[in-house]
Order: sequence, then structure tokens, then C-alpha cells
Amino acid sequence: MSHTHLSPHDAARSIALRLRDAGHTAYFAGGCVRDRLLGLEPADFDVATSAKPDEITALFKGAKGVGESFGVMLVRTGGVVVEVATFRADGPYTDSRRPDSIRFATPEEDALRRDFTVNGLFMDPGSGEVIDFVGGKADLAARVLRAIGSAHERIREDRLRMLRAARFAARFDLSIEPVTADAIRAHAAELAGVSRERIGIEIRKIVEHPRRVAGAGLVESLGLDAAVFAEPHTAGPLIRLGAMEHGRPVGALLAAWRRDRADRGGGAGQWVEALMLSNREASDLESTCGLAAWMDAGFTEAAVADRRLTLASPLTPSALEIVGVESPGRAQQIRAWMAPYLAAVGGLAPARWVTGGDLIAAGLRPGPGMGVILDRVYRAQLEGSVGDAGSALAQAVAWARSQP
Repeated sequence: MSHTHLSPHDAARSIALRLRDAGHTAYFAGGCVRDRLLGLEPADFDVATSAKPDEITALFKGAKGVGESFGVMLVRTGGVVVEVATFRADGPYTDSRRPDSIRFATPEEDALRRDFTVNGLFMDPGSGEVIDFVGGKADLAARVLRAIGSAHERIREDRLRMLRAARFAARFDLSIEPVTADAIRAHAAELAGVSRERIGIEIRKIVEHPRRVAGAGLVESLGLDAAVFAEPHTAGPLIRLGAMEHGRPVGALLAAWRRDRADRGGGAGQWVEALMLSNREASDLESTCGLAAWMDAGFTEAAVADRRLTLASPLTPSALEIVGVESPGRAQQIRAWMAPYLAAVGGLAPARWVTGGDLIAAGLRPGPGMGVILDRVYRAQLEGSVGDAGSALAQAVAWARSQP
């Protein structure tokens, strides 16, 4: 067992060359080849080989089958786990997700079963030469996303490929070739049959990427949005989504998209169920929408303490980006109002000057009335009507003593 730590590339290369030394064919396959040709550093490298699972196990002790019936093994070397898959051809797909059966096959047959030409490339791990059975190199150079073989067949095999087309095209700045785009539009309604969990994962990847507007725009223009959000189709500008800073929470990004769709009568579906959002994502979605609405309609009337407590939310920057599109003047007003507090120690919602322990130490008896006093004195602290911890405590004690 080697204790040297290898890069993903070097780990995969050492496995591929070892397979080759044992007399098998072995290539880098799929996304890692595409990424390298685009000048990006792949996060992981997959190896495709003529070696069968038992031959892989014989060469690499501790190799584990993950999809052994599909010839997919995990091999660990240099601290890296590499997916090693036997070249295969797929049988029919009755569940529209995985083939009912497979047979081990040639590299060319293996390339032809993949989804898009840019994902169907192999690379020689020794020389770096690209092995292209599907015209993927030319498509990548022309920045085109094209289904391998019949687009209708590829979509019938796995309908999630329609959503993946939107994600890949946006992420790598590719245009979807017209025949492929037409097939997606023709089958768009069938996306509703895909598991909600898988749809949600693709949508998260689309909105979290810097090119989210391109991806969301394709979801809408290809007509996939109706199935994705379980609501009527609508396509149009995505100004709020575009105003969101990179790295905002998923729920906040979805809130921006939902308000963009609401402008054109959309956004009314049950997004939490449709995308299988986590409790956290669902709460961020609702809170961001609520916060944006409050900024627009509630901020001006709200007391200073309420403004400070509401705007202390970690979702405030996201909500401000949305409001900045809808009413720039209001967003500017709120930012200016927040600025002095943000510059001060403790920010918008500083630590409480008076705690329950302070009141007990001052001789008061714990009870339900104490919480009311603590909140009242904290509001006084936020409003600036008590100037320091000492006067805050004195005020709290005085209020407590005056309570019946």
C-alpha cells in the first residue's frame, strides 16, 4: 500500500498504465477528457478499460465493485479513489434510467452509448492522444452540445439527460445543436417522470454555478421548467437571478428565480416538493422572499429595534440583491441605513447587555415575566434609549419592580 499522495490525474494514470502493462486497453474517459481539452483541471479522472471486473480485482487488491453488474469498480491508489469501468454496450432501458442488461464491448461501442459527443471522448493516458469515435473533438472546438446518435434514443434511455444538456451547455458555454434541442423540446413533458430528487440535484448545480442565468434560461427556453417546478411553462428575463452574487445559498438563488418567474405569472408551484429541498433550503427560499417583501413594504414603518433584528438575517444580502432589481432606491436606502450599525462593534444585533443571570444576581426571581423584561431591555439597547450595560440593568430592575 503506497503512502504517497497522488493528484487525481497521476492516480488515474498509474492505474491505467498498470492495466495496460497487464495487456489490457485503458483510457481516460468522459468528463475529464472534455475538461482537459477545455483547459480546465478535472476534479476526478475516470478510467475505461477492456479489463473485466475480475481482472481488475486481480490487479488491484481491495478494488470494490460499485456497479459490478455494469462493470464499474473503485480502485484506491495514493489516497485517491478512481472509478474504473469496463467498456460496455447497454441493453434496452425499461426504467428510463439504467439499462436492463449490459454486455462488455469495444471502446467504440462504449463511446456510442454515452449521452453527448463532448462527453464521449477517450484519451490515451500515456501520450495524451484523444480517441474520438463520436465527433466530440470537433463539437468541442465549435462549442456545440450534440447528442450521440439519435437524440430521441438518448433521451428515452434517461430523461434526465434533457436537464443535463441545459447544465452542460451553460457551464461550458456551448450552444445546443438544433436537432438535439428540438428533441428536448419534444420530450420536455416526460421529464416529469424522473425522480424529484435527481431533478433537484441538477437544478442546484445549475443555480450554484456562475453561469446560472444561462442555465436557468435554457431550462425555460427548452420548456423543461414546467416539469421541473410542476407549474405552467413561462420563459423570460432572469434579472434578479443575475443580480445574485456567486456563493449565495441555494434557497436564496431559487427565491430570485421564483420572483423572476412571478413577474410573468409563474412561480406558483410547490417548489419545495418539486425539487425535494432540504428543510434549510426551503426555509431560505421562504425567508428570502419574505425578507424582500418586508424590505419593500415593511421597512419604512418598522421600529429601529425591529429593523435591526430583521436585517441581522444572514439572508439580508440576498434579499437586498433582489430588491435592488425591483426598487433600487429602496435597496440603497436600506444599505445606507444599515451602514453605521455594520461598522460598529456587534453589528446590527449585538450581544445583550442584560442577561437572565444579571437579573437573578440583582435579586429578581426567575419566571415568565423575566423573559418579557429581557426582551424589553434588549429592544431599548437596540433603539439606543439606554446608553450602556449599567443603565440597561438599572432600567430592567426598575421595570421588574414596577410589575404587579
